[in-house]
Amino acid sequence: MDGSLLQLLWDSLGPIVLGGLTGTIPLSLASFAIGLVIAFGVALMRLSHNALLRWLARAYVSVIRGTPLLVQLFVIFYGLPSIGVTVPPWPSAILALALNVGGYAAEVIRAAILSVPKEQWEAGFMIGMSRGETLWRIILPQAIRVAIPPLSNTFISLVKDSSLASLVLVTELFRQAQQIASASYEFLAIYIEAAAVYWVICLVLSWGQSRIERKLENRVAR
Repeated sequence: MDGSLLQLLWDSLGPIVLGGLTGTIPLSLASFAIGLVIAFGVALMRLSHNALLRWLARAYVSVIRGTPLLVQLFVIFYGLPSIGVTVPPWPSAILALALNVGGYAAEVIRAAILSVPKEQWEAGFMIGMSRGETLWRIILPQAIRVAIPPLSNTFISLVKDSSLASLVLVTELFRQAQQIASASYEFLAIYIEAAAVYWVICLVLSWGQSRIERKLENRVAR
């Protein structure tokens, strides 16, 4: 590796990292937060006594999990304008990623709620709580402990999936790398550097996940 390439990698590291801090991370956080809201609503619909709500929730999850995220993103950004609905790049990316997270996280949340013993519901009813109060005050605090590890994995996957936003003109980590590679023609080196930055981000997130899991285990042990 010659000195000019090393200099290019050093000079490009800052913009790529900045793209991660100002693009990838905010995009992932916003999409994940909205996706969790969607997921919680869909999970409750899946558990509803209303057959129509259950069917709608199952249909949503089936469509999201049965189609590629890239296709979902293209439908929103490139497809909707054909019917007169134009969504800018950032909202398109956030919407597509959030809907995708919602489809996967809904099943995680539903499974976590179902993992709480039925006796906990009965205990809430016995002390005069409504179904909603029992859910919020007894069931969800226990379900959250079960759901956090898989939801953390979902977020880490989302950070990597956010690179697809570069295809709808969102300036984030990978798009910065694409622009630098196109200008320098050092595609292999720049893309490896971008991959290394993604790897470091995921390592940090995995470390944070393990810390959270250990704290939850300690609380349960007490």
